[in-house]
Amino acid sequence: MTEGIYYILLSLLTPNHGYGIIQSTLELTNGRVELGAGTLYGAINNLLEKGWITLYSEEKDSRKKKEYVITKIGRAALEEELERLTELVENGRKLTESPEKGGGQNG
Repeated sequence: MTEGIYYILLSLLTPNHGYGIIQSTLELTNGRVELGAGTLYGAINNLLEKGWITLYSEEKDSRKKKEYVITKIGRAALEEELERLTELVENGRKLTESPEKGGGQNG
């Protein structure tokens, strides 16, 4: 799972629209990850096809934005990714902080 997909899914734990997803991602990453509109809507279409998110609401009023929300399948994928990322961090810390491995020092 890409970092962008991960943050999109996190942003859709509650119903949200495209601009809200972009803002949420910026906030969660302190501005480090900025999703462009093309990237976001391509990802949304992909996630809809996979069944990881669903359309939550679509107002007939053209001023109202489409809102999306994560599905059970999407939540399971997000939780699997969180476990994978946790393992990566734990293994990295274990090896870089271990006195037997040099504690991250050169030599």
